[in-house]
Amino acid sequence: MARRSKIVADFDAAVQGIEDGSTIAFGGFALPGSPFNLIAALLRQGAKRLVCVGNTTGGPRKPRNPDIGMLVENGQVAKVICSFTAGSRASDVLPFTPYYERGEVDAETVPQGTLAERLRAAGAGIPAFYTPAGVGTEIAEGRETRVINGREYLLEYALPCDVALLRAYQADEAGNLRFRRAQRNFGPIMAMAAKLVIVEVEEPILPVGAIDPDDVHTPGILVHRLVHIPPAPAAIWPTLKETR
Repeated sequence: MARRSKIVADFDAAVQGIEDGSTIAFGGFALPGSPFNLIAALLRQGAKRLVCVGNTTGGPRKPRNPDIGMLVENGQVAKVICSFTAGSRASDVLPFTPYYERGEVDAETVPQGTLAERLRAAGAGIPAFYTPAGVGTEIAEGRETRVINGREYLLEYALPCDVALLRAYQADEAGNLRFRRAQRNFGPIMAMAAKLVIVEVEEPILPVGAIDPDDVHTPGILVHRLVHIPPAPAAIWPTLKETR
């Protein structure tokens, strides 16, 4: 039986079928390593009431790259689960912030390490875990805690996702991935946590076997759709130095 190709023709085809109400994980670390082209395609696709999972909602810099904040501005987002809902400096106003302050979008703030572990736990089939992060803060108010070996821990639940939108440096036709730098922060665990994994790939997609198994960061069994990032202007956001 011939293997069904995971390579799709373009970014719009890659995000086809993402449904209203989906929980979507976005790889990257703010700007570096983010799947800009897939986010732009999701803006065009128009799915509504999304729950967006990521390190942050984007950045204040101009000109902007496609980010979760743009999806919020486009009326597509119901809730964001992330580590930062505001800029790290008073002068940095994220586009997301006024929508949250007006109550138009819900937000759940999660410490970075906890966010990573919630995603990893979802991929590993672990329903919940205890962590000391957040104990004694607003994050823990009204939530279950437990004292273990004399220390208090907060109960956190796994965070399964319907879709993960990722950016990778290399991929082969079977979907085996190699990430570079910030792409690898959340990429592997988001691929574990999601039912549908869609990846934009910087380098031309390689034949099966071209990537040494020891160099594979995410195995192809977890990956469903691949699209190579063509040179500009076919891709407005081609390979960026920040992802390297």
